[in-house]
This record gives sequence, structure tokens and C-alpha cells, in this order.
Amino acid sequence: MRLSLCTDCLGHLPFEPMLDKVAGMGVQGVEMAGGGWSSAPHLGTDELLADAGKRRAVLHALESRSMEIAALNVSGNPLDPGELGAKHRADTEKTIELAGLLGVKKIVMMSGLPPASPEDRIPNWITYTVSWPATLKDCLDYQWNEVAIPYWHELVARARACGVEKFALENFSSMLVWNPETLFRLRDAVGPMVGLNLDPSHLIWMGADPIAAARALGPAIHHVHGKDVRLERGLVDVNGLLETKPVEDVASRAWNYVAVGCGRDLQWWKEFFSVVRMMGYNDWVSLEMEDLTMSVEAGIKTSIDALKQTISQ
Repeated sequence: MRLSLCTDCLGHLPFEPMLDKVAGMGVQGVEMAGGGWSSAPHLGTDELLADAGKRRAVLHALESRSMEIAALNVSGNPLDPGELGAKHRADTEKTIELAGLLGVKKIVMMSGLPPASPEDRIPNWITYTVSWPATLKDCLDYQWNEVAIPYWHELVARARACGVEKFALENFSSMLVWNPETLFRLRDAVGPMVGLNLDPSHLIWMGADPIAAARALGPAIHHVHGKDVRLERGLVDVNGLLETKPVEDVASRAWNYVAVGCGRDLQWWKEFFSVVRMMGYNDWVSLEMEDLTMSVEAGIKTSIDALKQTISQ
């Protein structure tokens, strides 16, 4: 496995100074965003699509530093019924096209989350039993069969035509695909081009075991995010795992995203990467640094130090 960095955490730096920073930390790859929820500071998608010379300049800047694009990221909600969804669908299509032109084979994104009916205007994450009220089953069937699966059939065909080989869907909350079981539902419907971006942090706060998840996923692991989470003692015990406070309110939350090693210890991370490698994955591990309990610099350094000690190379 090789180490890469999701570059949004260095969004304050222009493209080439960002590459210098990443290379100076001994990181070989970058995962850059092409839109969605990201401000995409390092990848001007429209500009690059329109100008072959600028695409060559991007590739040269990487090659001159012995670096690669690990993946293009376009995380968002393409199944939102409003203006947001329209923007994210357009961003996704442009990112796929750009990936093809840059020779990037992997797109990291999210499955999307539709509303619960054609009349709704707000996406609805149904995580309660569909036994009561019974109408929830119809809502869930609508989300999958009438919205998500047809959209993903079209997206897979578009990606294949552009030369993209893999989608890696992050197991993020408030998405239709948020764990291995839901990933396999979509994968079984649209084919093996769709796999998981295995992000252990989300599985942990949702109560799952990422190591067991890796065993269950096998070849459906298409990407891995190096991201940790801490269940906060004395708070999660009282209020449980569900959390609605803003992510900035770190002192009051039941759980927080933290630098790698500040949630699970390094022995746990060694086992996690060992099992992931054992299941056949030997590709990029992208650090996604979202620790708000420390500075960005400290979070990146702490995480890179931990990942270099634990990934199976």
C-alpha cells in the first residue's frame, strides 16, 4: 500500500506549493476534489477540461515530484432533488470526464441520498425499522429502485466510456450506501465497478467493526481512507452514538473525528491494514484529516506518522 493525502485540508495552499508540502512529508499521492461539497481549490475542473496544456502542466508538476493522483474525489449528494443535487450531478460528470483525460482510473464519491418520495424536497436517511410505520418500506424501495439504481446504471456506463475503472463509495452517514450491506445491494444491481471507499471512522461511530467489515468486503474494497474517530468517554456512555451537534462543538460531542492514532491505538491500525491487505487490497491509503481538536499541521503530522508505522507496504 502507498500513502496519499486528501488535499482539502491544505486548501489554503496553491496547487504547486501544496504538492511541495505533501512531497516534503514523504507522501507519494494526492486525492484531489473535482467539486461536490469541496471547494476544489487544487483542481479547476472546468479550466482543465477546456485546456489540454493545463492538464499536461498538472501531470508534469506531479511527475517532477515523483507523485501520482491516487484518485479524483467528488463527494456530495448527486441524488438530492434540488439545486444542490443538480450541481453535484454536473460536478460528478465533469470529474469523470477529467479523470479519463488525466488517465485516472478511480473516482471516490458517495452514493447519494434521495428523498423518500417524488413529492419530497429533502433527502431522507431511513435507518429505522421499516416495520413501523409500514410506509417506510415503500419509501426505501422508491429510493433504491426508482432513483439510485437507475442513476448508477447510467453513471457506470458513462465512466466506462471515459476509461474510469472503479468507483469507491465512502460509507458515509446520510447516504444510501453507508455500510457493506448497502454497498453490496448497489454493487449487485449495477456491477463490480462499484466498490467501497472503506473509511473506518464512520463504521466505528455507527457501532461496526471495520476489521470485520474488511473481511466481508474482500475485492469490493476499492479505496481506503486513513481516518480515525474517538468515542468520547462519559458522553457516549450517557447519550449513545447518535449525534446532532455541530462538528465544531468538539467538547460536547459524543464522538469526534481525530488524527490517526488518537482514537484507536496503533496496534489496532496495524491489524486493520493487515486484514485489508490480506483481503487483496494493495493500493492507496488516503489520509483524510478532519481533526478539529488540534491544528491542521499537528493533525497531519500525527496522522502521517501513525500511518507510516501501520500501513501494510
